[in-house]
Amino acid sequence: MSKQKEGASNRYFNRDLSWLSFNYRVLQEAQNPKVPLLERLKFLAIYSSNLDEFYRVRVASLRKLALLGKKKINKGIGLNPADVVREIQEILPAQLAEFGHTLSEVVLPALEEHGIKLVSGNDLKEDQLRELRHFFKTQVLAFIHPRFLDDHADESFLVNRKLYHAVSLSRKKDPEQRELAVVNIPSDELPRFIPLSGEEGHAFILLDEVIRVFLPLIFPKHKVEECGSVKLNRDSDLLIEDELDGDLVEKIKRQIQKRDLGVPCRFLYDMNMSEAIVAELQQKLAFEDEDMVKGGSYHNISDFMGLPGVHSKKLQYPKHQGVPAQFFRQHELIFSAIDQGDQLLHFPYHSYDYVLQFFNQASIDPDVHSIYTTIYRMASNSLIGQALKSAALNGKQVTVFMEVKARFDEANNLRWAEDLSQAGVRIIYSLPDLKVHAKVALVARKTKKEPNTWYSFIGTGNLNEKTASIYTDFGLFTRHPDIGNELKQLFGFLEGSAIPKEFNTLQVARFNLMDTYLDLINREIELAREGKPARIIIKLNNLEERTMIDKLYEASRAGVQIDLIIRSICCLIPGVEGMSENIRVTRLVGRYLEHARILWFHQDGEPVCCIGSSDWMNRNLHKRIEVNVPILDPVLKGRIKGLLDLQLSDNVQAVNLDTELVNQFKTPDSDDQIIHAQGETPKLLADW
Repeated sequence: MSKQKEGASNRYFNRDLSWLSFNYRVLQEAQNPKVPLLERLKFLAIYSSNLDEFYRVRVASLRKLALLGKKKINKGIGLNPADVVREIQEILPAQLAEFGHTLSEVVLPALEEHGIKLVSGNDLKEDQLRELRHFFKTQVLAFIHPRFLDDHADESFLVNRKLYHAVSLSRKKDPEQRELAVVNIPSDELPRFIPLSGEEGHAFILLDEVIRVFLPLIFPKHKVEECGSVKLNRDSDLLIEDELDGDLVEKIKRQIQKRDLGVPCRFLYDMNMSEAIVAELQQKLAFEDEDMVKGGSYHNISDFMGLPGVHSKKLQYPKHQGVPAQFFRQHELIFSAIDQGDQLLHFPYHSYDYVLQFFNQASIDPDVHSIYTTIYRMASNSLIGQALKSAALNGKQVTVFMEVKARFDEANNLRWAEDLSQAGVRIIYSLPDLKVHAKVALVARKTKKEPNTWYSFIGTGNLNEKTASIYTDFGLFTRHPDIGNELKQLFGFLEGSAIPKEFNTLQVARFNLMDTYLDLINREIELAREGKPARIIIKLNNLEERTMIDKLYEASRAGVQIDLIIRSICCLIPGVEGMSENIRVTRLVGRYLEHARILWFHQDGEPVCCIGSSDWMNRNLHKRIEVNVPILDPVLKGRIKGLLDLQLSDNVQAVNLDTELVNQFKTPDSDDQIIHAQGETPKLLADW
């Protein structure tokens, strides 16, 4: 990462190179022999899937900026888009070589030792060939669309992210006559992994291999000279004219249909293919040099996320055992628990069922008359969505702000919006030039003391029970009147009926969120200059916004001790003398995806602690509605601080980011206690 090696003379890491450092940390988990084998395979799948999206969104965007002649995208390190693309192209080959070696030479052979085997087409037995020939003739051929490439071919027939074989052929009657064809691999319509009989344990052959074996049945007049797998990534960002006039929903629907027709940004090909066939593919399909990327023999490794029918206690993480939320268990009605005080849950360690119960009980409770919520990414078979439908059918006033510009979830969110609307739910769609990323819900309920009591839920993660099982997040339940009233103001703004009054409790992006945290950092700076203890701990997914980074640099120079737990993009350079010597960046990657956003400030012994939806990215702080909430209960505040301290003490999964974007593993002394934060968290929560 040569552009970063000037450390002290630069002020910011480039966001895309920083992201590559994070994705490499994912790859390192796949290489970790202490991780169970099937989980290592999952980390390889995650690395591959992450990189796929990176090309479709970020690399595609950088190349568009380069074509537009944009000079700089990061003043701190002086990179223009073309420079960044070149840096990416320099970094990735080494990573991909490690990826391929880990998959083919380490993980798959080790799985074979445990009876889980991927069989090559060259190693099939006669009875297996017979069975597969029948399968190929009766099922696979129904989906096959071979296409010969002539000098007038183009790439338009290649579908975004779909799998293909490039096949070099010679005519049987005229061997000197060579042709090039492309054959689709219909892995969306048929299983990618085909179980094989006659083998011990679990034996599979990939659909890719089945098609390769039976290519002579597709091309009976030809001899197959060479075959290699290929895949095309296209620019997948939607180009929405996001203005006030026109139907935004219809615009998004039209753009979704065009997504798979975007400009090519990566043509991935089997590195074992001959240079001649690669050159011919590039020439006939009119790809640029920078489109061409070497890969392994198989693509879409994300399909390896779950081998069908394979379960092993030895090769997988132990089944997750949820920690009971003791206080909720004492109350039949979830609102009764919230009446007793603020309640904090930490998912997936705590069951997400309590969030489902919140919506389910609200949908049938005769004392509930209104429900409001924001949705950013909804599960395809969402129980929360079903509860909202039931609430409307039960006569409740239900209002849902549905963000239909959530990347790659647009179609699912639109489908749910239409479904909810038919049930009587009032749907508010995306705002022009603005995304709503807040994770909030508000229930109006009649109680003995008040005709209209607000029960609020503010989370750090989406209202999505599927992702809640793998993302670590926090959720706060409260009936604090100021929080409820300010959330009601926010929904009034989203409905377009009113500009919010001043937010005094909640921190809302585009209103007071940045100023609140700048003031809190400034207070720590003042304390440090007075010689008092000054401490900041911030946990985010991504840190990019330069106003906030510069303020943290200022705090470091003043002597404030700062710990950042940043999972992914981090544009702040830690540990640089005279700029950030008092800042440490920790990156934690493990079984669960660290997703919570937490901010903790010492404030002269009266700590301020906040959780919420907002990262410190330009998009979060300037182009989205985000909601963070202060933790007001001292007991809950102490619990969160304990979790932060545990993660900062981790010497198993946590690494420190150095000035060259390298993940530096901690090397505990022999006398040091081994601390595995994700493994220790359930014990910590048992006392909640």
